[in-house]
Amino acid sequence: MTPKDIQRIGEELAISWLDGHETYLKLEELRRHCPCAGCQGEPDVLGRVHRGPPPTLTPESFQLVSIQAVGGYAIQPVWQDGHHSGIYSFSYLRSLCPCDECAKARQQAG
Repeated sequence: MTPKDIQRIGEELAISWLDGHETYLKLEELRRHCPCAGCQGEPDVLGRVHRGPPPTLTPESFQLVSIQAVGGYAIQPVWQDGHHSGIYSFSYLRSLCPCDECAKARQQAG
């Protein structure tokens, strides 16, 4: 999955993919799905996920300041509350797409 264009439009992140698909992710949902170890926990060598206390989210937590490219495979959002450790791979972003077409594809993949 490779995006052609990524931009913020209001309270959403709009992604236009090379295959013609478009994804619109609400910024709040994007932040709530932050894949970093601080937000999602971190697996140990046995695969057990260790989590600290859940992050405290405020209105600033959902305000996007900027987006940095990470190589040719991901983006790293910077949020107004200072959080910036989440690296969202393009395939992860596509998996978050809320549209019916993507939801059906996820169900079929099992």
